[in-house]
Amino acid sequence: MAKKFLSGNEAFAEGVRLAGPDVISAYPITPQTIVVERLSEMVEDGSLKAEFIHVESEHSALSCAMGASSVGARAFTATSSQGLLYMAECLTYASGGRFPILMMNANRSTALPWNIYGDQRDSISLLDHGWIQAYAENAQEALDLALIGYYVAEKKEVSTPFMANLDGFILTHTYEVVDVPTKEQAEEFLPPYDTENKLDLDNPKNLAFTAGPDYNMQFKYKAHEGLLRAKEAVKEAEEKFEKIFGRKYTGLVENYYTEDADFVLVTLGSIAGVAKEIVKRRREKGEKVGLLKIRYLRPFPNEEIAAALKGAKAVAVFEKDISFGNEGTVYTNVLSAMQKGGLAPKTSNYVGGLGGKNVSPEDIEKIFDDLKEEKEGVNFIGIGGVRH
Repeated sequence: MAKKFLSGNEAFAEGVRLAGPDVISAYPITPQTIVVERLSEMVEDGSLKAEFIHVESEHSALSCAMGASSVGARAFTATSSQGLLYMAECLTYASGGRFPILMMNANRSTALPWNIYGDQRDSISLLDHGWIQAYAENAQEALDLALIGYYVAEKKEVSTPFMANLDGFILTHTYEVVDVPTKEQAEEFLPPYDTENKLDLDNPKNLAFTAGPDYNMQFKYKAHEGLLRAKEAVKEAEEKFEKIFGRKYTGLVENYYTEDADFVLVTLGSIAGVAKEIVKRRREKGEKVGLLKIRYLRPFPNEEIAAALKGAKAVAVFEKDISFGNEGTVYTNVLSAMQKGGLAPKTSNYVGGLGGKNVSPEDIEKIFDDLKEEKEGVNFIGIGGVRH
């Protein structure tokens, strides 16, 4: 294992190289471009043996990946923002076809107004398209998700595409020291891709066909079951990952001082790193605060969230997303998990970071101050310095 100074994009590219995809379909879009640039360089210098296909659009990128997967090849692509939305039609084809493609999405604001900076509205708006969705906190987790993503997606009982999300610029373009495993370690962790869900002249079958009312719902239910089974596959993957690489992950969520916390902030992505520092600082002052980091939005960690929040007096959800006319989508999902778990603490939703608007440590401190007052409602951070 070697230490390298890498951006989040470069770290993810290293993870993909170690996973050894057979086909990479690439259409660059800011802030994802560096991933496919680095992979093209790896193919060119021979450190990655793969077919690198530069397609004419994001729609074609995912279509190409599906074609590769349909003949039993391990496929990778990447996108961001409007590119992900352009792929939306293909997302349901990939999940419905049970093609275990790995895709990295660099989270970026969606138009209009046009904006290249990061929030999470692109991926969160597509939660219902049947993909596993994971969110990285830092470059190390990004690299590791490339390997774990393939492991989980390719499990026969899962057979579901995997979207790994990295916060645009904040994570994709920020550099840090990352442990890069050896190819031998990666091969020990990730078995060669083998599937019966492919076009095969020796075992002919029909893929991606039409199904009417009599059978359509059965196929949708099977896809739903596959995504639910990803929960156990994540646990299995992380246990094996720790044995080989020595790094421990904690499943669909990460609990940080939640065991005895009266006031808990729930969030996801890179902002969790800032929140952890604030929680640690307040804990040193004797305050019973905690952080619940959601690592996977699909499958959604209902039981894990309810268990983590069972003792809380007040819970706040911070997210870089809003479902216009209602509230943050993550907040809606967290409220559902608490209701199923029989919990009824005071709850509040904080929406911020849209269009790359900076979310400062002081903003997170203010959320914890509000938590202690058990305030409720939906709040917007960074609108002329005023919260509503």
